Amino acid sequence: MKKQENKKTVQEMEAPVVNLKVNLDRVDTEPKKERPMGREYPKSRSQMPESQLFEFAEYHAQDAEKIAYSNYSYWKSVWANFLKKKPAVIMSIVFILLFIFTFVASAIGKYDINMAPDPLNRMYISPNAEYWFGTNAIGQDYWAQVWYATRASILLAVLVSIGQISVGVIIGLIWGYVRKLDRFFTELYNLIDNVPTIIYMTLIALMVGKTMLTMGIAMVGFGWLATARNVRNLVFMYRDREYNLASRCLGTGLGRILFRNIFPYLVSVIILRLALAIPGTIAYETTLTYLGLMDIMVPSLGNLLSAARAVFPRAAYTLWFPAAIVSIITITFYLVGNAFSDACDPRNHV
Repeated sequence: MKKQENKKTVQEMEAPVVNLKVNLDRVDTEPKKERPMGREYPKSRSQMPESQLFEFAEYHAQDAEKIAYSNYSYWKSVWANFLKKKPAVIMSIVFILLFIFTFVASAIGKYDINMAPDPLNRMYISPNAEYWFGTNAIGQDYWAQVWYATRASILLAVLVSIGQISVGVIIGLIWGYVRKLDRFFTELYNLIDNVPTIIYMTLIALMVGKTMLTMGIAMVGFGWLATARNVRNLVFMYRDREYNLASRCLGTGLGRILFRNIFPYLVSVIILRLALAIPGTIAYETTLTYLGLMDIMVPSLGNLLSAARAVFPRAAYTLWFPAAIVSIITITFYLVGNAFSDACDPRNHV
């Protein structure tokens, strides 16, 4: 019994023999052809050959620049930030309308600026239906005088302020960047600044003339000092920064470094100084007129204010109208200048 059981276990343990005969007629002995490049297996990427999974990417310079492209615009951002300052926007609109009205007032007024004087019959007539702003000391219509003086003073103040700021910025950039010229401009600054400006203006008025053009050029010639000094100190801060050193190493010209690398950082300061210089010029023109250093034949706000001081108790309206216009101009440029200066600061841009 044991021998029969052992024979069965041995037979069960023996593995079956498999016949592995190969029919050589059915075997494809030809080499497989390489598949062409392309997306032949769009649904089963796991079965794609390596030559199709990895390809060289093409490079285009224009497409590469578009990757880092931004819709940001500096001046658009400045304008958007300025519009957020509602008081400044309102006052700027008021000033624009005021300046436009100086041209319209002469057309709607009843009398011209060249109205013949009549000090006996029309001297110091209070405002009424005939003379809207009254009359002056020689019987002329004060309405025409005030608006003509406003237009003349605004034009003078804007032109003189632009001239002062332009000269001051150019000299300040060169003064602060070119170290060899620092001593020369410092001595020139000390020479002009240590003598009161009113002395220079008096000499020019007595030697050259008291016309508005002459005194305007003189105000530009001596009014650039403060702007140049301020710009020079700011240029010291940016002169030796890394991008300026790199520009010098690459051979960039002086003018390009000053006006492309440094000038944009000074825009907010320049705008603020320009806005404050306009009412300051009107106030300075008033002082020169009061001292007799400007031609009183051309009506200006300074002339009207100077003449109104002597007759204020008798004809107070001669002071009210020009003083109100000067106050509007001063407040307007103060608010607009500060708001636009903040808007020009890149740190306030989102």
